[in-house]
Amino acid sequence: MDLSLIVAGLPSTTPFTPPEVIERQRGGQFAVRLGANESSFGASPLAFQAIQDALGSIQNYVDGTHYELKEALVDHLGCAEDNLVIGPGIDGLLGQIARVLLNPGDKVVTSLGGYPTMEYAVIGVGGELVKVSYLQNGPDLEGLAAMAREVDAKIVYLANPDNPSGAWQSQEALSAFIDSIPSHVAIIIDEAYAEFAPSIPSASKWLHDPRVIRLRTFSKVYGMAGMRVAYALGHPDTVGPLNRIRMHFEVNILAYYAAIASLKDQPHAQWVAEETRKGREEYRSLAGELGLTALPTETNFVAIDVGGSDRAKELIALLGDRGIFIRMPWAAPLNRCIRVSVGLPEERMLFADAMRDIARL
Repeated sequence: MDLSLIVAGLPSTTPFTPPEVIERQRGGQFAVRLGANESSFGASPLAFQAIQDALGSIQNYVDGTHYELKEALVDHLGCAEDNLVIGPGIDGLLGQIARVLLNPGDKVVTSLGGYPTMEYAVIGVGGELVKVSYLQNGPDLEGLAAMAREVDAKIVYLANPDNPSGAWQSQEALSAFIDSIPSHVAIIIDEAYAEFAPSIPSASKWLHDPRVIRLRTFSKVYGMAGMRVAYALGHPDTVGPLNRIRMHFEVNILAYYAAIASLKDQPHAQWVAEETRKGREEYRSLAGELGLTALPTETNFVAIDVGGSDRAKELIALLGDRGIFIRMPWAAPLNRCIRVSVGLPEERMLFADAMRDIARL
């Protein structure tokens, strides 16, 4: 298979239309950004101080072994250093995993309408995506496992908590899912939103199982989406090969020290998670007030069922006219929803007021 032809066949743009592109098209900036699941609460003050302190070192390469960040993660998670690989966001790690595990023609099972960067990573190395439709409110675990068996998949991908539905699987449900996957299939669990969930399986959970790779990021609860730093957690035999193919300086030195500092400020992360829970409840109440339904969520966003994709598109346009940026899931059945990130109280108020105004139209 000619990889140059594979790359030529990929879309010329990234999976997401950036809000900046929409702003240029509409000729003005959004007053409120609630469409990309960014953290309006921001990073820890310790992270800002670490960035300031590191500015004098930007002429230097970062430590390519990521020793200090790995040590901080070992202390935080209770795992071993060889269970970890640092990468430039989960997007970068997905690309590395695809390069290590897939050959042209290998099949990867995922949810139809799930995180689209996984598709880019797989197709970019000649793999094939096999997609299983969501249930009404979240991933179809039984369907994913059955499809993995049916097509003899190389990888099955699951986000937990899920994007775009917000659904969360308990440790018991997740363990049953993993047990149902054939022994030769790698299992990627994307835990970008894990810190917002009621509980997180310990870092040691599934480390004995070389099939399981868990991905976590500093983009969400730690508020550093623009810094691009994340990590993979798994069995040394599985994550070790990622170290052999990664670009050693792809995590920049400012992101590196900011991530270390963020781990030292768990009270800030806990505060962000708690404020996010409050915001989710506000959105649920707003949805009920307007005769709509908010899907169950354990992330930093809420999907609100507005009855259909046409209505969802209409609301996105009307909210955009009011300077509020949100998104919607693109595939049925979740495209009946709009998806709105939990912002600061004043941002949530602007969104709520706009939704009430629109509901009266």
